[in-house]
Amino acid sequence: MNTNLAINGTLLERAFNIGGLETEDETVNLALTEFIKKRGREDVISLFNTVEYDEDYDYKKLRGKR
Repeated sequence: MNTNLAINGTLLERAFNIGGLETEDETVNLALTEFIKKRGREDVISLFNTVEYDEDYDYKKLRGKR
């Protein structure tokens, strides 16, 4: 999909230099991929400490069943 975007030239140049990729297209695609992965991890992290465990749960007891 070809899209015309107004991208900050300074940011694109910095990302291009840091990424060491061959084209600006590759740089933008990598940046989008990394953005999506980062936001996905943040969604998972937001779930930490939201699970309530049964008070009778004994993980050590379950280890012996292997």
